[in-house]
Amino acid sequence: MGCCQAKPGGLSKDDRATRWRSTGIVALRDSKLKELPVDVVSIAASVRTLDATHNKLGSIPEEIENFVNLQRLILVENLLERLPLTVGKLRSLKVLLLDSNRLSLLPEEVGLLQRLERFSVSGNNLKSLPSTIGNLSNLIQLDVSKNSLETLPESIGNCKSLEELIANDNMLQELPDPLGSLSHLKTLILSNQKLKQLPPFLLRDCTALQTLMLHDTLIPADQLHQMEGFEGYEQRRRRKYDKQIDANVILDSRGFDEGVDIPSGAK
Repeated sequence: MGCCQAKPGGLSKDDRATRWRSTGIVALRDSKLKELPVDVVSIAASVRTLDATHNKLGSIPEEIENFVNLQRLILVENLLERLPLTVGKLRSLKVLLLDSNRLSLLPEEVGLLQRLERFSVSGNNLKSLPSTIGNLSNLIQLDVSKNSLETLPESIGNCKSLEELIANDNMLQELPDPLGSLSHLKTLILSNQKLKQLPPFLLRDCTALQTLMLHDTLIPADQLHQMEGFEGYEQRRRRKYDKQIDANVILDSRGFDEGVDIPSGAK
């Protein structure tokens, strides 16, 4: 098949398979692939990183289950509409990046990826997340931005290692109360949707939170300021910016970003 004849770096198919097997890294970015090459599947057990960003992959083969040592699966900017149920057998997976595809549903089997630390599905067509996402106890970063999510599952409160949740540009109107139990959460980005309020004890119980972005939502600054735990959050936020200034980090055009939209003329 034409999609399997690419020769990255001028290598023959045999030579590149040998290199992939020895390094454990399969790099297939910008290769115009419509499916994974057979020679990649044939060395599945040797692959630790598979990067097929910016191709035309319409599906992932059921044989993905044979990639038993895979730690990083990067399939950004493809044409994926679904994930096979066998993706749940990638028990060594730590990084799963599926941004800019056509996914409208994630299988419950995603919750079997117990070692997953970074999961990104930004820019898809998701309306919901599987409840099993709460089983991802080692998840540190979750990016579900730029989808059509109407809610987040209650089980997200079980992602006890979560430090960064990016969920801007969705259709969220409310958040589950268990979100407040994420004691390691440092960054929460919720901008550009119809959110009217936050879980009542979010600022009190998320004791590591230092970045909260609520721009272009229906949550006014006054409401945030009146929440229990606001003072502690404000201290952490200011410490973060103080460190950035001390390190000569250049802030964006908003400078000291309040995280919410402040009415013109307000102090």
